[in-house]
Amino acid sequence: MSQSAPPIPDTTAVVAKLSVLDRFLPIWILAAMGLGLLLGAVVPQVGVAMESMEVAGVSLPIAIGLLIMMYPVLAKVRYNETGRVLGDKKLVITSLLINWILAPAFMFVLAWVFLPDLPEYRTGLIIVGLARCIAMVLIWNDLACGDREAAAVLVAINSVFQVFMFGVLGWFYLQVLPGWLGLETTSAEFSIMAITISVLVFLGIPLLAGFLTRTFGEKIRGREWYEAKVLPKIGPWALYGLLFTIVVLFALQGEQVLNNPMDVVRIALPLLVYFVVIFGASMVIGWMLRMGYERTTTLSFTAAGNNFELAIAVSIATFGATSGQALAGVVGPLIEVPVLVALVYVALWTRKFFTGSRTAGSGSAGTGSSAQQESAIAGTAPKTL
Repeated sequence: MSQSAPPIPDTTAVVAKLSVLDRFLPIWILAAMGLGLLLGAVVPQVGVAMESMEVAGVSLPIAIGLLIMMYPVLAKVRYNETGRVLGDKKLVITSLLINWILAPAFMFVLAWVFLPDLPEYRTGLIIVGLARCIAMVLIWNDLACGDREAAAVLVAINSVFQVFMFGVLGWFYLQVLPGWLGLETTSAEFSIMAITISVLVFLGIPLLAGFLTRTFGEKIRGREWYEAKVLPKIGPWALYGLLFTIVVLFALQGEQVLNNPMDVVRIALPLLVYFVVIFGASMVIGWMLRMGYERTTTLSFTAAGNNFELAIAVSIATFGATSGQALAGVVGPLIEVPVLVALVYVALWTRKFFTGSRTAGSGSAGTGSSAQQESAIAGTAPKTL
């Protein structure tokens, strides 16, 4: 069935309605990165103080920032429509294949190609490739007007797979596959408890809070009131949480990053290639499978994003806080944050190449048109910049 192209709102009119925070989001993110690095380097006591605030291996400042960031995004999800996402077998199967087969394998190749002489950094990159994103991907997807319900479902699926498959794949990519190829192997044991805690803290708490907020809000006053009155008030807190999290992450590792500039560059190059290629390939795959813009965007961000909090925690627990593996995890957010912000704009630009906002005959209603999505996230995204 032929479909008309999704409407592209007038960019000038949309930008004029954005708040200062939304309009200059990339600038604020870069400023947050710079502030974090400056704090970590000039006032190292800040990083030491924040490192001391841990419970069960989870950094409280980072946890607070992520919870503030994720709660508004998850409060926007229409949970009564997630069942239809699970019915979209094309999306779910494609996501699983990219996230758990293609992406880790590609990171393995990049790690050996770019870092053949640096085994610690190479191992850290491989671990990063195994940690599928369950946090920041939700806000990148929201900023790019992706399918919120699909993002929530795919993140939940990745979380379950992460608990059961992280250790298995770590063993395979660090010991089994290198052995088959005649390469150097690495011995590592991963804590299932650390992975489970990461999932419960960074996804479980905001997911429950968002679900309860929407459920009771709609029950008391209805969906129209909830989306028109409640969401615009809590929406900006997603970006406040994002900026706070970035400052904390970079403050914690500022001294280490600035003391190893060339090592950071070598680790950054394969990460840059990874993000761009995985995102681009996923967009092309979604376009070829006629998934529509919203779900193709969701597929791409869930595939390209990584759970650096988990990767750093696992690397520290397994190899030590000052190890090269931990530094590789630390460099991750340095590259991921600005690159994925840029990819938000790339995704919005690609909308003109999609023939419709939904796949014909997919049987999934999702969140409606792009225009409806933009209205629902007013005040929290750069929409069509």
